[in-house]
Amino acid sequence: MQGSGSFLAEFGSSIWMVISRNWALVSILATLLLLVVVPALILGKYLRICLNIISDTLPPLSVPQVGFRPIPGEERDFYASDGVRLRGIFMHPPPTVERRGLVIFAPEFKSNRLSCARYCRPLIMAGYDVFSFDFRGHGASAAEEGYTPRQWASDREVADMLGAISFVEQWLEEQGRPIEIGLFGISRGGCAAILASERCASVSALITDGAFSSDCTLEHLMKRWAKIFAKVKFVYENHPPEFWQFLRWALFLTCRFKFKCTYPSVRKALTRMIPRPMLFIHGERDSYIPVELSRLLYALSAQPKYLWVVGGAKHNQSVDIQPEEYARRTVEFFDRYLARREDTGNMYAEGRFVEFALGRLARRNRLAATDETGHETEREPPRRSPHADEAPAERPPALAATEEATVN
Repeated sequence: MQGSGSFLAEFGSSIWMVISRNWALVSILATLLLLVVVPALILGKYLRICLNIISDTLPPLSVPQVGFRPIPGEERDFYASDGVRLRGIFMHPPPTVERRGLVIFAPEFKSNRLSCARYCRPLIMAGYDVFSFDFRGHGASAAEEGYTPRQWASDREVADMLGAISFVEQWLEEQGRPIEIGLFGISRGGCAAILASERCASVSALITDGAFSSDCTLEHLMKRWAKIFAKVKFVYENHPPEFWQFLRWALFLTCRFKFKCTYPSVRKALTRMIPRPMLFIHGERDSYIPVELSRLLYALSAQPKYLWVVGGAKHNQSVDIQPEEYARRTVEFFDRYLARREDTGNMYAEGRFVEFALGRLARRNRLAATDETGHETEREPPRRSPHADEAPAERPPALAATEEATVN
């Protein structure tokens, strides 16, 4: 034991002598080690958390997707662009109604083709054929061995969407009708619709409800939850922007190998897309996808574009909060940009949206309150609400591209 202790003391003395004689070199190596090892440990922890979020987190829908009457239709099988068999359904307007166009409906995660009844009944009654389908692993569509569908739009959902578009294009050609299509997607379905539209010139107009970009959403979730998982407050409050950008890149590179799929960026797709009309719908009280992320997609889109933030609505619940206004806005949007109907009363008609927004602002600003004597007094103009419609940039600056979303 004594000999062993003497050896250790002698070895420690030798190490200290080397360090003391080369202190500058040792300091540089130690600094480099800290600069590499510590960030790597932090990044590794964030990556593990992000992968758990992608694997396990489900959208906190407040209401089960069962409160609707299914619409009967013509069931059809077709194939995704990578060969997976999918199930779809054609729903047609009443025979007495003039046909206005065709809309493909892309359901939200964990839903199926029949859920389009919640959103598309007014479109069908107005004269639009609707084709709704099940994504792979949902409803009556086939599942892909080795692939687990998640709430994030992957290259597989894009392949499903491309297959639906190709199938509908062929159907329109057989019917002798113009090959022009409207897309209507909910949450993940809206993401897939945007990503597929980048490659399809036949898509004339898009409506999304609760759409998001996976990269930005995961970054938002990590920033929100960092204080729960990180131990040092100074660290999680002072990550530079480059850290989050690198984390996104590392995360999706890891997903490519771990989940055997890719998660394309909706944000980037919008910057590359051929300009086409888009209507973004988002619930003001969405606790899953913040309104700010939908505003980001709106800002990146080309004109003409609109954003309707529905006051009081949670994720995918705007249609339940404002059913009549939801029907009006979706039908009139496709009337204007898919059917190209010349209707001066359409809220999206040339110059009409500005008039529509100004009229609402004027009504609020001139809202009169009756006092106890029965006389009307002018109320002070209210503060501008964050629940807004955003319209094309050519509007007057006074509108600041916003308009109250709550229907009076």
